[in-house]
Amino acid sequence: MNKTIIAGIGKYVPENIVTNEDLAKVMDTSDAWIQERTGIRERRYATRFEETTATIGANAARAAMERAGVTAADIDFVIFATLSPDYFFPGCGVLVQRLLGLKEVGALDVRNQCSGFVYALSIGDQFIKTGMYKNILVIGAEIHSYALDFSTRGRNVSVIFGDGAGAVVLQPSPDTDRGILSTHLHSDGADAEILCMPNPGFHGGVHNAAWKPSVPNSPYGNIFITQELLDKEDIFPYMDGQSVFKRAVIKIPEVIYESLNQNNYKPEDLKLLVPHQANLRIAQFIQQQLKLRSDQVFNNIHKYGNTTAASVPLALCEAWEAGNVKEGDLVCLAAFGSGFTWASALIKW
Repeated sequence: MNKTIIAGIGKYVPENIVTNEDLAKVMDTSDAWIQERTGIRERRYATRFEETTATIGANAARAAMERAGVTAADIDFVIFATLSPDYFFPGCGVLVQRLLGLKEVGALDVRNQCSGFVYALSIGDQFIKTGMYKNILVIGAEIHSYALDFSTRGRNVSVIFGDGAGAVVLQPSPDTDRGILSTHLHSDGADAEILCMPNPGFHGGVHNAAWKPSVPNSPYGNIFITQELLDKEDIFPYMDGQSVFKRAVIKIPEVIYESLNQNNYKPEDLKLLVPHQANLRIAQFIQQQLKLRSDQVFNNIHKYGNTTAASVPLALCEAWEAGNVKEGDLVCLAAFGSGFTWASALIKW
Protein backbone atom coordinates (compact mmCIF):
# COMPACT_ATOMS: atom_id res chain seq x y z
CA MET A 1 0.00 0.00 0.00
CA ASN A 2 1.25 3.48 -0.87
CA LYS A 3 2.14 6.03 1.78
CA THR A 4 0.70 9.54 1.60
CA ILE A 5 3.23 12.34 1.32
CA ILE A 6 2.83 16.09 1.46
CA ALA A 7 4.15 16.98 -1.98
CA GLY A 8 3.61 20.72 -1.66
CA ILE A 9 2.62 23.22 1.00
CA GLY A 10 1.50 26.85 0.85
CA LYS A 11 0.04 29.62 2.94
CA TYR A 12 -1.68 32.97 2.59
CA VAL A 13 -2.26 35.72 5.13
CA PRO A 14 -4.03 39.02 4.45
CA GLU A 15 -1.92 42.18 4.27
CA ASN A 16 -3.80 44.00 7.04
CA ILE A 17 -1.88 43.72 10.32
CA VAL A 18 -3.90 44.47 13.46
CA THR A 19 -1.85 44.91 16.61
CA ASN A 20 -2.94 44.66 20.22
CA GLU A 21 -2.61 48.43 20.41
CA ASP A 22 -5.09 48.76 17.54
CA LEU A 23 -7.65 46.69 19.46
CA ALA A 24 -7.04 48.73 22.59
CA LYS A 25 -8.43 51.74 20.72
CA VAL A 26 -11.89 50.16 20.38
CA MET A 27 -12.18 48.05 23.56
CA ASP A 28 -10.93 48.03 27.13
CA THR A 29 -7.77 45.97 26.72
CA SER A 30 -4.02 46.40 26.38
CA ASP A 31 -1.01 44.82 24.73
CA ALA A 32 0.22 43.55 28.11
CA TRP A 33 -3.19 42.04 28.98
CA ILE A 34 -3.45 40.16 25.67
CA GLN A 35 0.15 38.93 25.60
CA GLU A 36 0.03 37.73 29.19
CA ARG A 37 -3.05 35.59 28.56
CA THR A 38 -2.50 34.42 24.98
CA GLY A 39 1.00 35.26 23.74
CA ILE A 40 -0.53 37.12 20.78
CA ARG A 41 1.01 40.39 19.59
CA GLU A 42 -0.80 40.89 16.30
CA ARG A 43 -3.07 39.18 13.80
CA ARG A 44 -4.15 39.59 10.16
CA TYR A 45 -7.58 40.74 9.02
CA ALA A 46 -8.95 40.18 5.54
CA THR A 47 -10.11 43.09 3.40
CA ARG A 48 -13.87 43.27 3.65
CA PHE A 49 -15.81 42.91 0.37
CA GLU A 50 -12.62 41.82 -1.40
CA GLU A 51 -11.40 38.68 0.35
CA THR A 52 -13.41 35.65 1.41
CA THR A 53 -12.53 32.36 3.04
CA ALA A 54 -12.63 30.68 -0.36
CA THR A 55 -10.39 33.25 -2.05
CA ILE A 56 -7.69 33.18 0.61
CA GLY A 57 -7.89 29.39 0.64
CA ALA A 58 -7.39 29.40 -3.12
CA ASN A 59 -4.33 31.64 -2.71
CA ALA A 60 -2.75 29.16 -0.30
CA ALA A 61 -3.69 26.30 -2.62
CA ARG A 62 -1.95 27.93 -5.58
CA ALA A 63 1.30 28.14 -3.59
CA ALA A 64 1.00 24.49 -2.53
CA MET A 65 0.29 23.36 -6.09
CA GLU A 66 3.26 25.28 -7.47
CA ARG A 67 5.58 23.71 -4.90
CA ALA A 68 4.18 20.27 -5.65
CA GLY A 69 4.72 20.81 -9.36
CA VAL A 70 1.08 20.17 -10.26
CA THR A 71 -1.48 22.12 -12.26
CA ALA A 72 -5.24 22.49 -12.02
CA ALA A 73 -5.57 19.59 -14.44
CA ASP A 74 -3.79 17.28 -11.98
CA ILE A 75 -5.96 17.87 -8.89
CA ASP A 76 -8.56 15.13 -8.54
CA PHE A 77 -10.15 15.92 -5.16
CA VAL A 78 -10.56 18.90 -2.83
CA ILE A 79 -11.05 18.90 0.95
CA PHE A 80 -11.75 22.27 2.56
CA ALA A 81 -11.77 22.75 6.34
CA THR A 82 -13.31 25.92 7.80
CA LEU A 83 -15.79 27.22 10.36
CA SER A 84 -16.26 30.48 8.45
CA PRO A 85 -17.51 29.54 4.96
CA ASP A 86 -18.46 32.15 2.39
CA TYR A 87 -22.04 30.87 2.44
CA PHE A 88 -24.07 28.72 4.81
CA PHE A 89 -24.26 26.57 1.68
CA PRO A 90 -22.72 25.70 -0.71
CA GLY A 91 -19.42 24.95 0.97
CA CYS A 92 -16.06 26.47 0.11
CA GLY A 93 -14.82 23.31 -1.61
CA VAL A 94 -16.83 23.93 -4.76
CA LEU A 95 -15.96 27.62 -4.69
CA VAL A 96 -12.26 26.76 -4.71
CA GLN A 97 -12.88 24.27 -7.54
CA ARG A 98 -14.30 27.20 -9.51
CA LEU A 99 -11.63 29.71 -8.48
CA LEU A 100 -8.77 27.39 -9.44
CA GLY A 101 -10.38 26.20 -12.66
CA LEU A 102 -10.24 22.56 -11.63
CA LYS A 103 -11.97 19.74 -13.47
CA GLU A 104 -15.35 18.46 -12.26
CA VAL A 105 -13.68 16.83 -9.28
CA GLY A 106 -15.20 15.92 -5.94
CA ALA A 107 -15.19 18.55 -3.20
CA LEU A 108 -15.67 17.85 0.48
CA ASP A 109 -16.14 20.36 3.30
CA VAL A 110 -15.03 19.62 6.86
CA ARG A 111 -16.59 21.46 9.81
CA ASN A 112 -14.39 20.44 12.73
CA GLN A 113 -13.20 23.92 13.59
CA CYS A 114 -9.71 23.98 15.17
CA SER A 115 -9.01 20.32 14.42
CA GLY A 116 -10.56 20.58 10.95
CA PHE A 117 -7.32 20.49 8.99
CA VAL A 118 -6.00 17.39 10.76
CA TYR A 119 -9.36 15.68 10.19
CA ALA A 120 -9.19 16.71 6.52
CA LEU A 121 -5.63 15.42 6.27
CA SER A 122 -6.77 12.09 7.68
CA ILE A 123 -9.55 11.81 5.12
CA GLY A 124 -7.19 12.63 2.29
CA ASP A 125 -4.72 10.06 3.59
CA GLN A 126 -7.33 7.29 3.31
CA PHE A 127 -8.19 8.23 -0.28
CA ILE A 128 -4.52 8.25 -1.28
CA LYS A 129 -3.75 4.94 0.44
CA THR A 130 -6.63 3.16 -1.25
CA GLY A 131 -5.59 4.49 -4.65
CA MET A 132 -8.82 6.39 -5.24
CA TYR A 133 -7.06 9.71 -5.87
CA LYS A 134 -3.51 10.80 -6.72
CA ASN A 135 -3.44 14.57 -6.14
CA ILE A 136 -5.63 15.79 -3.29
CA LEU A 137 -5.80 19.44 -2.34
CA VAL A 138 -6.37 19.91 1.40
CA ILE A 139 -7.09 23.45 2.58
CA GLY A 140 -7.65 25.05 5.97
CA ALA A 141 -8.83 28.67 5.82
CA GLU A 142 -10.63 31.13 8.07
CA ILE A 143 -11.91 34.68 8.12
CA HIS A 144 -12.94 35.44 11.69
CA SER A 145 -12.71 39.21 11.58
CA TYR A 146 -16.03 39.66 9.78
CA ALA A 147 -18.02 38.19 12.69
CA LEU A 148 -16.30 39.28 15.91
CA ASP A 149 -17.65 41.56 18.61
CA PHE A 150 -15.23 44.49 18.70
CA SER A 151 -16.45 45.86 22.00
CA THR A 152 -15.28 45.37 25.56
CA ARG A 153 -17.93 42.70 26.16
CA GLY A 154 -16.46 40.59 23.35
CA ARG A 155 -12.78 41.11 24.05
CA ASN A 156 -12.11 37.67 25.57
CA VAL A 157 -12.86 36.12 22.18
CA SER A 158 -12.12 38.89 19.71
CA VAL A 159 -8.50 39.49 20.73
CA ILE A 160 -7.64 35.85 20.06
CA PHE A 161 -8.74 35.22 16.49
CA GLY A 162 -7.24 36.15 13.14
CA ASP A 163 -7.58 35.37 9.44
CA GLY A 164 -5.39 33.19 7.24
CA ALA A 165 -5.09 30.06 5.13
CA GLY A 166 -2.82 27.07 4.60
CA ALA A 167 -2.91 24.23 2.09
CA VAL A 168 -1.14 21.03 1.09
CA VAL A 169 -1.12 18.72 -1.91
CA LEU A 170 -1.21 15.04 -0.99
CA GLN A 171 0.25 12.40 -3.29
CA PRO A 172 1.01 8.67 -3.11
CA SER A 173 4.59 7.49 -2.66
CA PRO A 174 5.95 3.95 -2.90
CA ASP A 175 8.63 4.95 -0.35
CA THR A 176 7.29 3.27 2.78
CA ASP A 177 9.83 5.10 4.94
CA ARG A 178 8.16 8.44 4.27
CA GLY A 179 4.71 9.95 4.52
CA ILE A 180 1.80 10.04 6.95
CA LEU A 181 2.38 7.24 9.46
CA SER A 182 -0.98 7.47 11.22
CA THR A 183 -3.80 9.84 12.13
CA HIS A 184 -5.97 9.80 15.25
CA LEU A 185 -9.40 11.42 15.54
CA HIS A 186 -11.59 11.94 18.63
CA SER A 187 -14.66 13.83 19.77
CA ASP A 188 -16.83 14.38 22.82
CA GLY A 189 -19.92 16.55 22.46
CA ALA A 190 -21.03 16.42 26.11
CA ASP A 191 -20.11 20.07 26.65
CA ALA A 192 -20.30 21.34 23.09
CA GLU A 193 -21.72 24.71 24.10
CA ILE A 194 -18.61 25.66 26.07
CA LEU A 195 -17.16 26.86 22.74
CA CYS A 196 -19.78 27.63 20.14
CA MET A 197 -21.55 30.19 17.99
CA PRO A 198 -25.19 29.64 19.01
CA ASN A 199 -26.87 31.96 16.51
CA PRO A 200 -27.82 32.36 13.78
CA GLY A 201 -28.64 28.70 13.35
CA PHE A 202 -31.38 26.10 13.15
CA HIS A 203 -30.80 24.19 16.36
CA GLY A 204 -34.20 23.88 18.01
CA GLY A 205 -33.29 21.50 20.84
CA VAL A 206 -30.91 21.68 23.76
CA HIS A 207 -28.97 18.64 24.95
CA ASN A 208 -27.00 20.28 27.74
CA ALA A 209 -28.99 21.24 30.82
CA ALA A 210 -26.54 24.04 31.62
CA TRP A 211 -27.21 25.76 28.31
CA LYS A 212 -30.19 28.12 28.09
CA PRO A 213 -31.55 28.61 24.58
CA SER A 214 -32.36 32.13 23.44
CA VAL A 215 -35.80 31.17 22.08
CA PRO A 216 -36.69 28.12 24.20
CA ASN A 217 -40.22 27.63 22.83
CA SER A 218 -39.65 28.36 19.16
CA PRO A 219 -40.80 25.44 16.99
CA TYR A 220 -38.24 26.52 14.40
CA GLY A 221 -35.25 26.76 16.72
CA ASN A 222 -33.07 29.82 17.28
CA ILE A 223 -33.25 31.31 13.82
CA PHE A 224 -34.31 34.93 14.31
CA ILE A 225 -31.89 37.76 15.09
CA THR A 226 -33.94 39.74 17.59
CA GLN A 227 -33.00 42.44 20.07
CA GLU A 228 -33.07 39.70 22.71
CA LEU A 229 -30.40 37.79 20.82
CA LEU A 230 -28.34 40.93 20.44
CA ASP A 231 -28.64 41.64 24.17
CA LYS A 232 -27.61 38.07 24.99
CA GLU A 233 -24.70 38.30 22.53
CA ASP A 234 -25.88 35.04 20.95
CA ILE A 235 -24.89 36.11 17.43
CA PHE A 236 -21.23 36.22 18.46
CA PRO A 237 -18.88 33.33 19.25
CA TYR A 238 -18.98 32.19 22.88
CA MET A 239 -16.10 30.61 24.75
CA ASP A 240 -15.50 29.55 28.33
CA GLY A 241 -11.75 30.02 28.05
CA GLN A 242 -10.74 28.34 31.29
CA SER A 243 -12.78 25.22 30.56
CA VAL A 244 -11.34 24.96 27.06
CA PHE A 245 -7.82 25.38 28.41
CA LYS A 246 -8.29 22.61 31.00
CA ARG A 247 -9.50 20.14 28.38
CA ALA A 248 -6.93 21.08 25.76
CA VAL A 249 -3.91 20.50 28.00
CA ILE A 250 -5.20 16.99 28.73
CA LYS A 251 -6.44 15.87 25.33
CA ILE A 252 -3.65 17.22 23.13
CA PRO A 253 -0.85 15.36 24.94
CA GLU A 254 -3.00 12.22 24.98
CA VAL A 255 -3.50 12.25 21.22
CA ILE A 256 0.18 13.03 20.62
CA TYR A 257 1.22 10.06 22.74
CA GLU A 258 -1.34 7.94 20.89
CA SER A 259 0.35 8.66 17.57
CA LEU A 260 3.85 8.15 18.97
CA ASN A 261 2.99 4.89 20.72
CA GLN A 262 1.30 3.40 17.67
CA ASN A 263 4.47 3.96 15.67
CA ASN A 264 6.96 3.01 18.40
CA TYR A 265 8.36 6.48 18.91
CA LYS A 266 8.93 8.67 21.96
CA PRO A 267 8.60 12.46 22.34
CA GLU A 268 12.36 12.90 22.14
CA ASP A 269 12.29 11.35 18.65
CA LEU A 270 10.25 14.27 17.31
CA LYS A 271 12.01 16.78 15.12
CA LEU A 272 9.03 19.08 15.38
CA LEU A 273 5.63 19.32 17.03
CA VAL A 274 3.23 21.70 15.28
CA PRO A 275 0.31 22.27 17.64
CA HIS A 276 -2.87 24.14 16.84
CA GLN A 277 -2.19 27.81 17.56
CA ALA A 278 -4.93 28.38 20.11
CA ASN A 279 -3.00 29.95 22.95
CA LEU A 280 0.74 30.15 23.55
CA ARG A 281 0.19 29.12 27.18
CA ILE A 282 -1.40 25.85 26.02
CA ALA A 283 1.52 25.13 23.70
CA GLN A 284 4.02 25.87 26.48
CA PHE A 285 2.15 23.61 28.90
CA ILE A 286 2.17 20.76 26.36
CA GLN A 287 5.87 21.31 25.71
CA GLN A 288 6.57 20.90 29.43
CA GLN A 289 4.41 17.79 29.69
CA LEU A 290 6.21 16.09 26.79
CA LYS A 291 9.59 17.41 27.99
CA LEU A 292 10.38 18.87 24.59
CA ARG A 293 12.98 21.50 23.83
CA SER A 294 11.85 24.87 22.51
CA ASP A 295 13.29 24.06 19.08
CA GLN A 296 11.03 20.99 18.92
CA VAL A 297 7.80 23.01 19.09
CA PHE A 298 6.81 25.52 16.41
CA ASN A 299 4.64 28.48 17.37
CA ASN A 300 3.58 31.48 15.31
CA ILE A 301 0.50 32.55 17.26
CA HIS A 302 2.24 35.79 18.22
CA LYS A 303 1.97 36.90 14.57
CA TYR A 304 -1.40 35.52 13.48
CA GLY A 305 -3.52 34.74 16.53
CA ASN A 306 -5.80 31.71 16.42
CA THR A 307 -6.77 30.96 12.81
CA THR A 308 -8.59 27.73 13.81
CA ALA A 309 -8.65 25.35 10.81
CA ALA A 310 -5.87 27.34 9.13
CA SER A 311 -3.50 27.38 12.09
CA VAL A 312 -1.85 23.96 11.67
CA PRO A 313 -1.13 24.20 7.90
CA LEU A 314 -0.12 27.86 8.27
CA ALA A 315 2.36 27.01 11.04
CA LEU A 316 3.59 23.88 9.23
CA CYS A 317 4.23 25.91 6.08
CA GLU A 318 6.20 28.56 7.98
CA ALA A 319 8.22 25.86 9.74
CA TRP A 320 9.03 24.26 6.37
CA GLU A 321 9.92 27.62 4.81
CA ALA A 322 12.26 28.35 7.73
CA GLY A 323 14.07 25.05 7.18
CA ASN A 324 12.76 23.49 10.37
CA VAL A 325 11.20 20.57 8.48
CA LYS A 326 13.35 18.49 6.12
CA GLU A 327 13.12 15.12 4.45
CA GLY A 328 13.27 12.29 6.96
CA ASP A 329 12.17 14.43 9.92
CA LEU A 330 9.53 13.11 12.30
CA VAL A 331 6.75 15.69 12.58
CA CYS A 332 3.60 15.61 14.69
CA LEU A 333 0.52 17.76 14.09
CA ALA A 334 -2.02 18.09 16.90
CA ALA A 335 -5.16 20.13 17.47
CA PHE A 336 -8.07 20.56 19.87
CA GLY A 337 -11.16 22.68 19.45
CA SER A 338 -14.88 23.24 19.46
CA GLY A 339 -17.07 20.20 19.56
CA PHE A 340 -15.04 19.11 21.33
CA THR A 341 -12.89 17.45 18.69
CA TRP A 342 -9.19 16.68 18.80
CA ALA A 343 -6.76 14.95 16.48
CA SER A 344 -3.14 14.21 15.66
CA ALA A 345 -1.10 13.15 12.64
CA LEU A 346 2.40 11.69 12.72
CA ILE A 347 4.43 12.24 9.58
CA LYS A 348 7.84 11.11 8.37
CA TRP A 349 8.62 14.02 6.08
